[in-house]
Amino acid sequence: MIILPAIDLLDQKVVRLYQGDYDQQQIFGDDPVAFAQEFQAKGATHLHLVDLNGAKEGSKVHFDLVRRIVSATDLFVELGGGIRSEQDIVDVLDAGVQRVILGTIAQKDPVFTKEMLKKYGDKIAVGVDARDGLVAVSGWLETTQTKADDFCQQLGEWGCSTIIFTDIAKDGTGKGIDVALYRKLNALGLNIVASGGVASLDDLRQLAEAETYGAIVGKALYSGTLTLEDCLQVAREASR
Repeated sequence: MIILPAIDLLDQKVVRLYQGDYDQQQIFGDDPVAFAQEFQAKGATHLHLVDLNGAKEGSKVHFDLVRRIVSATDLFVELGGGIRSEQDIVDVLDAGVQRVILGTIAQKDPVFTKEMLKKYGDKIAVGVDARDGLVAVSGWLETTQTKADDFCQQLGEWGCSTIIFTDIAKDGTGKGIDVALYRKLNALGLNIVASGGVASLDDLRQLAEAETYGAIVGKALYSGTLTLEDCLQVAREASR
């Protein structure tokens, strides 16, 4: 299982939101590049980046900052937030990001999403954010009537290989993960990256036992509940 430490960018700062609420933010620092370099120094190979301004506004607000993070590390960087066009995808990939996460656009424009998946393959992941089992979009500000697990299955049929699945009710709460949910998603045969709620090493062990492809760890690292070194050790043990 791959461990992806998360850096959420808001107004050029490293922040965490509570359940995706922009009004409930906690600022952890104003040098995202240094955070990325520290994660690499501690053994990380991957980094999950989110442009929160971009997700809300529908544009690449932190593009220059993302490019600096990529050039300052050797991490496999995936980026989500505000990517709404093929030109956005091209720009981000040209900047050195290795996987682009489509979110809102995947739900709202299936034709575009199918075309991008066909053209760019595994350089595209789709972020599926779920609130009470339904897909949420536009920086989690809008909840659709689409069932999240049905949408994941549909994405697989479209050619999507990697899904970043966020359980909004758990995100930033420290309350742990819903392992039954991930067992169900993993049965689809896709690379599911669990996001939201990882609060303990036991959460990671359960995800690994459920054969989850990856796990994003955010607030638990920033609050000191978990260390990145311990998370990586659990992942190594699970792969033996």
